[in-house]
Amino acid sequence: MRLRFAALVAAAGLALTACGGGSSAADDPNAPIRVGVNPTPHGEILEYVKDNLAEQAGIDIEIVKFDDYNRPNEAVAHGELEANYFQHVPYLEEYRKQRGGDFEWVAPVHLEPLAVYSKQFKSLQEIPNGATVTLSNDPANQFRGLKLLEQGGLIKLKPEAAVGTRLASAIAENPKNIDFKDLSPDQLPRSVDDAAAAVVNGNYAIKANLQNPVIVESPEGNPYANGLVTTPALAKDPRILKLAELLRSQQVKDFINQKWGGVAVIPAA
Repeated sequence: MRLRFAALVAAAGLALTACGGGSSAADDPNAPIRVGVNPTPHGEILEYVKDNLAEQAGIDIEIVKFDDYNRPNEAVAHGELEANYFQHVPYLEEYRKQRGGDFEWVAPVHLEPLAVYSKQFKSLQEIPNGATVTLSNDPANQFRGLKLLEQGGLIKLKPEAAVGTRLASAIAENPKNIDFKDLSPDQLPRSVDDAAAAVVNGNYAIKANLQNPVIVESPEGNPYANGLVTTPALAKDPRILKLAELLRSQQVKDFINQKWGGVAVIPAA
C-alpha cells in the first residue's frame, strides 16, 4: 500500500521539529529502519529484501514511498527517515549544492539506463527540424539526458558544459533547431504522446510501461547507479550496513535480473 509520508507521520504520531534533528528510531539500534523510496523499481527491490531477507538478517524495514525526487532527501535531513534509496551520486551532489543537507552515500544498488522514447520516430535522425524534445528539469538528469542526445548525434554540447549548466548554455550545436522543454521527471512519460521524443528516467519509463526506446544509455562506466543514502551520523549504524549488504547481495541481483530481464534495471557493479 502506498503511503504518503505525511500520512505515515500522522499515523505513527511522530513528533518532528521543523528544524530537523534525530528521532527515537535513529537512537534505538533495534528500531525499524525507515527508508524512503520511489515506488518503481526501488520500492519493489526493497520490498523483496523486506519480505525475503531482512528477518533472517535481524533488521526491520519500514518502506515509505515518494513520487517525487525532493522529499526523500528532505525527510532524511530532518531525521524523519534513517535512509533513502532512489538517487545516484550526481543527483545527490547537485541536491546538496542547491538545498543543503548532510548526507552520506552508502552503496550503489542498481542502474536504470536513461533512454529516449518516441511514438513517431524510430531514430533520432528521423526527428525533423523544429521538433520538440522533452527532458528532465532536475540538473543532474537534464545534463545526463543532453549527453545521451549528444551520443545519438542530435546535438553537440559545449566542452565546458557540466551538471548544472542549463539547456541553452550547455548546447554548442543544435543543427535541427530542436525545441527543448524541461519537465518534472514524472511528467516525461506522458509527454511522449505529444513531443517528437522524450528522455525518460528508467523508473518512470517502467511505471508507464514505455517500450522500444530509440536510444539507451550505455551501462559501461556509468556513474548513475542508484544507491542507499543516509546521514553521516548513521553511516556506521549496523542496521544501515546490513541493509546495504542485503541490497547488494546475489539474491537481490538475481531478483533484479529476473524481474527486469537485465535491460530496464541492471544490478550495480
